[in-house]
Amino acid sequence: MVQATDYLYVVRDDEILGGEPIIRGTRTPIRAIVETWRMGVAPEEIFQGMPHLTLGQVFGALTYYSDHQDEINQYIEKNYISDDLIDPLVRGL
Repeated sequence: MVQATDYLYVVRDDEILGGEPIIRGTRTPIRAIVETWRMGVAPEEIFQGMPHLTLGQVFGALTYYSDHQDEINQYIEKNYISDDLIDPLVRGL
């Protein structure tokens, strides 16, 4: 079941990532955009690297994060993969 939020581009869908906040119409979690932004990638570059998103959706995700940092940080921590579990062939890509 898709649940709307107070944010234009952000929804929750129980069938996608267990209800984690995502960009409406995609399977892209807010945390993916936030993690990319935290690596120093500008919003204008994020949407170029994720061509299925619009710049408005990227800024919408960052706005949601600004208002829900604790929640999104918990999703980031929950989905963290330590370097020793990443195959050396793809580490650092």
